[in-house]
Amino acid sequence: MRTLIIAEAGVNHNGDIEIAKKLIAAAKMAGADIVKFQSFKAEQLVTKYAEKADYQKGATGSSENQYEMVRKLELSKADHEFLVDECRRQDIGFHSTAFDSDSFDMLIELGLDQVKIPSGELTNLPLIRYMTRLGIPVLLSTGMANLGEVEAALEAIEAAGTPRSLVTVLHCTTEYPTPMRDVNLRAMLSMKEALGVKVGYSDHTAGIEVPIAAVALGATVIEKHFTLDRSLPGPDHKASLEPHELKAMVEGIRNIEIALGDGVKRPQSSELKNRPIARKSLVATRHIRAGESLSAHNIGSKRPGTGISPMRWDEIVGRVAVRDFATDELIEI
Repeated sequence: MRTLIIAEAGVNHNGDIEIAKKLIAAAKMAGADIVKFQSFKAEQLVTKYAEKADYQKGATGSSENQYEMVRKLELSKADHEFLVDECRRQDIGFHSTAFDSDSFDMLIELGLDQVKIPSGELTNLPLIRYMTRLGIPVLLSTGMANLGEVEAALEAIEAAGTPRSLVTVLHCTTEYPTPMRDVNLRAMLSMKEALGVKVGYSDHTAGIEVPIAAVALGATVIEKHFTLDRSLPGPDHKASLEPHELKAMVEGIRNIEIALGDGVKRPQSSELKNRPIARKSLVATRHIRAGESLSAHNIGSKRPGTGISPMRWDEIVGRVAVRDFATDELIEI
């Protein structure tokens, strides 16, 4: 099964449409399926008194509040139209996370065919109802949530008109970057079993190994933040991959998809040629005369595996030699 890889540009465009354009090109070059942005109205997202998160303060300082920070990162409808056209031109999927109903309506008008509910909105019942009433596929991020909260969000989604079969639950840890000790990747499997849903992983670790591991465990969607340059100013750059790292992650995931195979245990075509070289056959361990009884005293197993398999040991021991055998000669019966 092919993993859907979402390159999360988020707000790493810094409000500059030309940077956003370059992010689309970088996501395409890396081999991602979709490049995703964030759509919001600052006035509807945050109060003018809300503090920034610690990681945001560390990245952008504390001279401005959260409202002032995100206000500079808004994209207009015209910006969104440009990004949709640019994605179409570069042949990569466009997506964006809406944080309010007006932004969601704009995205639907632009042709959005999949809903992303971010971790911070998982407990926002009115917005969940509004965004999932259309019955289109839903990605539900679960950072900061316990299993009961995820179940409650799923029930709200179903009640709004979207069946659980169209929901993919993304395991996530909302810390930037996420320490390895806090990834808890097995929680993705726990949600799959307990909730009966498809699962994926939205990653905020500093490297690429955890999303690759998530695919090996069964993630059907991977979402990963990326930037043109981690040294750029802005809240999310430092916890994002640079383009060459995003490319390495995509390649790693595609290799794992191939390596997972179909689950049937059988010799592979590439290894069949090595079977006679690596396996063993029954051979004479000393000179054996015709008519002599074959036993542990005169036969053993050595390479190559072109003769009688040592798995037939019990069948061969006790038989008589049909002819003389020289030392190391393959036994025949």
